[in-house]
This record gives sequence, structure tokens and C-alpha cells, in this order.
Amino acid sequence: MTGNRVQALLDEMRDHQPDHFAIVSRVREILLEAGPSISEEVKYGGILFSARTPFCGVFSYAGHVTLEFSEGAALPDPHGMLQGQGKLRRHIKLTSVSDIKDRHVAAYVELARQAAGD
Repeated sequence: MTGNRVQALLDEMRDHQPDHFAIVSRVREILLEAGPSISEEVKYGGILFSARTPFCGVFSYAGHVTLEFSEGAALPDPHGMLQGQGKLRRHIKLTSVSDIKDRHVAAYVELARQAAGD
């Protein structure tokens, strides 16, 4: 059932926001390749990823996609990419597929996954 909800969200995005669909699809691939115990579910209007606990999500907004880290304030920020001033969460804004590499998304995903205890 969860897979069906994820696919429905992706289908909707592909039909109405193809640029965002390309970004979300690539980030999703990176997340699912980050470890065998990574799961995904539709929650809060995006896709939430969990290891032992939820650790990040991908959300499409009008002008960008964000990769949001549940405990991002505690993560190291070696490339200075994390944005946000909240107590816990941090995010990386993505406006193109090339931003995924340029903003070191895979490295931040690995840091967040490790912090989640997987």
C-alpha cells in the first residue's frame, strides 16, 4: 500500500511538475540506495524516508524541491549547504537535477542515515 501511495504521488508530480519529478526521482534513488533497511512513505505531502527512525524527506514546493533532515541541526555541515534556523530541522533547496551533485546530496544523506542509527 505504501508503494502505491508513493507511486501515485510521483505520477501526479510527473504530470504536473516534470522538472520537480526529475529531481525527486533522483534524490529518491540516492536515498533508497543508502542502505537495505531504508523505507519510504507518503507523509506531510512528500516522501518520508526512515531507517530505524524517520531521518529525512523530499518535498516539492512551487519553485523548488527540498530535502529536509529531521535532525539536521545536529548534522555536520562540511559543505555549508544546510539551511534553516529551527531547533531541529535543516534542509537543502534543489531547483535542478545538477543541484543534487553540486550540493553534495549523497554525502548529506549518508550523514543523516548514520545519525538515524542504521
